[in-house]
Amino acid sequence: MKTIRVVAALVERGGRYLITQRRENAVLPLLWDFPGGRVEEGESDEAALAREVAERLGAAVEVGQLISFVNHPYEKYAVDLYLYECKLLTEQLHCHAVKDYAWVTSKEMESYSFTPVDEASMSKLLGVG
Repeated sequence: MKTIRVVAALVERGGRYLITQRRENAVLPLLWDFPGGRVEEGESDEAALAREVAERLGAAVEVGQLISFVNHPYEKYAVDLYLYECKLLTEQLHCHAVKDYAWVTSKEMESYSFTPVDEASMSKLLGVG
């Protein structure tokens, strides 16, 4: 089974976390996730995360330490998700390659439908499951 390496940013501001909603035509449409995406061949996690956040939200990030790793098998492939603590360097966000974004508390996350791999990562982070 093919494994896809994905990086995501955990961005916290004032007790709220940044999450993004996938577009209608994306894989796993309209589900929520932490901003990020696929690491391209020969690309570092940091470079991939900076590129993906810029592409999706028009924002710059400073990539900090790795805080979580989750492997999640889907039907035709598996995803290795590396979640990094990140600092947002841009005030304004714009929905470029996402449908929407939100700033939510950890408690509010429960009311959003996340992708399975992000759900697993979030549960690990929050000490649930």
